[in-house]
Amino acid sequence: MGILEEIAGKRRREIEKMGHAPGTKLPERRSVPLIPFGASPSGTGSRGNFIICEIKRSSPSRGSIAKNISAPEIAGEYARYGVNHISVLTERNYFSGSLDDLLLVKNRLPDTAVLRKDFLLDEEDIEVSYRAGADAVLLIAKLLPRDLLERMYRRAKEFGMEALVEVHDKEDIDKIRDMSPTLTGINSRNLKDFSVDRGIPLQLKGHIDWETTLVFESGIISEEDALVAAYAGFKGMLVGEAVVREPELIGRIMKEISSYPAESNFWGRLFERAARKKRNQPLVKICGITTERDAKAAADNGADIIGFVFAPSKRRADANLPERLKDLEVLKVAVVVAGDGGEARAKMKAAGGKNQFEYQHGEWPDSVKLVRSLLREGLIDAVQFHGSERPDQCFEMAFPYYKAVRVREAGDIEAMDRYRCPRVLADAYSEKAMGGTGERIGKVLLAALRKRGPLWLAGGINPENVTSIIENYRPELIDLSSGVEKVPGEKDAGKIQKLFREIRRV
Repeated sequence: MGILEEIAGKRRREIEKMGHAPGTKLPERRSVPLIPFGASPSGTGSRGNFIICEIKRSSPSRGSIAKNISAPEIAGEYARYGVNHISVLTERNYFSGSLDDLLLVKNRLPDTAVLRKDFLLDEEDIEVSYRAGADAVLLIAKLLPRDLLERMYRRAKEFGMEALVEVHDKEDIDKIRDMSPTLTGINSRNLKDFSVDRGIPLQLKGHIDWETTLVFESGIISEEDALVAAYAGFKGMLVGEAVVREPELIGRIMKEISSYPAESNFWGRLFERAARKKRNQPLVKICGITTERDAKAAADNGADIIGFVFAPSKRRADANLPERLKDLEVLKVAVVVAGDGGEARAKMKAAGGKNQFEYQHGEWPDSVKLVRSLLREGLIDAVQFHGSERPDQCFEMAFPYYKAVRVREAGDIEAMDRYRCPRVLADAYSEKAMGGTGERIGKVLLAALRKRGPLWLAGGINPENVTSIIENYRPELIDLSSGVEKVPGEKDAGKIQKLFREIRRV
């Protein structure tokens, strides 16, 4: 179990030597009020979302975060931004926390709902948490045998506390289904190596079939991440390191999630489709759609996404095409080149070389204005940025979005990690055009991309090679354009059918 078992093992040994509250003088009985956890919004408007801001000094994955912070002082800072749910990490050896932090925070803010986050191991941990002032406790399903987990859950409820039951995979969900906890956290962190994949909660959400309040855990480092979680139906969002380092982020998150359009759930809908796929069967995007006939052929054969190009290209779509396809049951993405090439270069030239992103008051390239309008009208579900847009520019231009990066060398793969979207599409680099060239990424770079994490892949994929690509590189999504065409801008229905036959054979 990797680092999870390492941390838990150390805590077991510590309990044997020093008891359940080492170094902390616990009150004989609880002296602070019990506040309902997860029952009220945290200053985020009428949608009922709440932010759980965490107090964390260090972690195994990040090392020292803020070793010298005062727990009650930073809790007070959170409260000034309107937060009324706080998580206190009390684990001593790896996170530099203590039960004293919990006592001090609850005494400072008695009307705030406080979660004890630790690697709790038995029912005595529950009683200690209650006496220390916790209103809720974290129970990690992966860590605890089923019977013990249920006893600890019931014990927390007997004290009037809430229990946030945390899952990491479908096996955990199956373990807790009969318990049907009222508060369920889905963690995007892999507890073997502490890597983060923000797609995991979105995929696992569909397997939870009881009435519960969902909490998105780990990986929220910007208002974009919080929006992805809120769009997908997570009422709670646990935010840790990011707000410890920058409490001002709380205000930006609250502003965004108080006004998001609930129907714009691209990431949630996409990962629900992914969760229904057979093992190793990728999501499929057919791009360069220019006609209603081609769009219907793609959707009827099983495409998960169709793409409209709104950039200088032989495959450029009519601006009215999304309207004509509004009833087609498939996700729709608009592709723009806002940071380089064609329209952007022309705009820079007209401005005397000035970077178009320095324009004020939303004076974006015309293609960005178009896709923003299509998003508002619900005619597309997301935007694919395919130019040299910087990580900080994409969210300002459109949301939901994802970034495509043309991979020519190892440095391009490293650059992908700077983008904030849950997935980044790797496309082949070509001097000829920004995409749709039929060229492929080299094998060495492909191997590196596969090691990086879930792979979204474009470039040179066709019905003849799709089987070997899936078998060798296990992409989560493949993106095709020229590989299923008669000529640029016109798809070949036979090639589309053959593509999906090959995919189903893998």
